[in-house]
Amino acid sequence: MKTKRLHLPLAALLLLTATAAQAKGESTQADPKLKAAIASQERPEADRARDRYRHPAETLTFFGLKPDWTVVEISPGGGWYTEILAPYLAERGHYYAAGPATSLPDSSEGAKKSAAALAAKFSANPARYGKPTITEFQPPLRTEVAPADSADLVVTFRNVHNWISRETELAAFKSFYGALKPGGTLGVVEHRGKPGETLEEMKKSGYVSEAYVKQLAKLAGFEFVASSKVNDNAKDTKDYPDGVWTLPPTLKLGAQDREKFLAIGESDRMTLKFIKPKS
Repeated sequence: MKTKRLHLPLAALLLLTATAAQAKGESTQADPKLKAAIASQERPEADRARDRYRHPAETLTFFGLKPDWTVVEISPGGGWYTEILAPYLAERGHYYAAGPATSLPDSSEGAKKSAAALAAKFSANPARYGKPTITEFQPPLRTEVAPADSADLVVTFRNVHNWISRETELAAFKSFYGALKPGGTLGVVEHRGKPGETLEEMKKSGYVSEAYVKQLAKLAGFEFVASSKVNDNAKDTKDYPDGVWTLPPTLKLGAQDREKFLAIGESDRMTLKFIKPKS
């Protein structure tokens, strides 16, 4: 007996596709408000030029971002994602910037200047940024990035290798767990290393094995939800003399093979979603 081919209307097929994606923890369409925040001409031009490498709309949609959420960004650095998240959350949500520690006896002048610059940015344009909260993050000494059980989403972009180099990675993940509500989401983007890399190799290259990130999250209490290919880069061979910093934006080798590395683009990155269990 021949099997009958099932013919479904296009709308039904699209609905099935969307339902399957959501079942794996993926959203299929970015919020128009998020798209507007990303397209804003108030974002620095240099930031917008890197959207093609960092895919902010797809990444944040995958993490499930909503405009009324409380969101903690870990180590925002120069504020690349801050320029998207803070304006997006300004009206209905709340943005926490977990920046460098400034209250420790050995806090550096660089950390103090960075925190001051971020505070000045926010206070100079409350109409754009709303009223974000700046907290300190330097595990294991400063780990309260937001009040306990208060955040809907904690995000970290390309920071795990830094914590590995300081041997504070587990303390960092435990901090995120403490800040999230039960059922809250942890979103991780990190330079993806080759399977089986040792910790010493990760420290040297800046690339981290996906299995190690998942292990850290599990040890901290998280459950893995899903991964996305949105920040994959198959051109990245991960075998450079100066590790991930050989590629843009750092281009550590300067003019040497510059065009080659520009053609590769930014690193191959894992994009992972975890959840803090509800019970």
